[in-house]
Amino acid sequence: MTKISILGCGWLGLPLAKALIAKGNSVNGSTTSQDKLSILKDARINPFLVTVESESVSENITVFLAESEILIIDIPPKLRTVDPSSEKKVFVEKIKNLIPFIEKSTIQKVLFVSSTSVYGDDNGLVTEETIPNPDTESGKQLVLAEKLLQENQNFKTTILRFAGLIGEDRHPVKFLAGKENIENPDAPVNLIHQNDCIGIIEAIINQSKWNEVFNAAAPFHPIREEYYTQKAAQMNLPLPNFSSEKSNIKKAISSKKIENSLNYQFKLENY
Repeated sequence: MTKISILGCGWLGLPLAKALIAKGNSVNGSTTSQDKLSILKDARINPFLVTVESESVSENITVFLAESEILIIDIPPKLRTVDPSSEKKVFVEKIKNLIPFIEKSTIQKVLFVSSTSVYGDDNGLVTEETIPNPDTESGKQLVLAEKLLQENQNFKTTILRFAGLIGEDRHPVKFLAGKENIENPDAPVNLIHQNDCIGIIEAIINQSKWNEVFNAAAPFHPIREEYYTQKAAQMNLPLPNFSSEKSNIKKAISSKKIENSLNYQFKLENY
């Protein structure tokens, strides 16, 4: 049995915790909501109310990390309301504040959930060898946070960069449905299903793939206009309307490293 702490039991962290417990692991799970503590407890997760801010971290972070070997960090940057011209890097500061607590704990390995947004809109096939070139504030801060964790010699860090997240209750077509003049109709689609997110994390842990970087996107990249039009029709949503005037992004995320290094097979029937 491995004791694992998951910082952020949200859309991905909660079902991930359940899956890890089902495989015989002990899981500490954190939430920022008092009301959610009972949900974690009912799922046999050891519940903790933990907040990580740019100025401070909850005192109970020490107990949350205690006796765990692995820490999974799954907290989104949430920077949409932050002024990009501000010199203060809010998410980066959060990770900076968290690191001293990791150093003092029993944590030996860290898995940091990141995003393929760190590559910006680079064209062509994107692999782990592609140099990040983020064009959003969240992407820029994710790159800096990754570096902080990777360069720390007190624990081993694996970076897992997910493409667009989908699941039964989450799909970008719901946002695009009925919209007009959507850009980049010919762009490849880069998505990853919640089930594959969990399966890949389990594979990394089971195979001890630490001090690595992995891109995670389903190994199929249909054309954006065709895919989302078809999905909207299947879900009885208003069809999106695309504009061919702005069509210049051809980025396709490769998951060959995951398939080869982890011997992982994607569950393509979910897509």
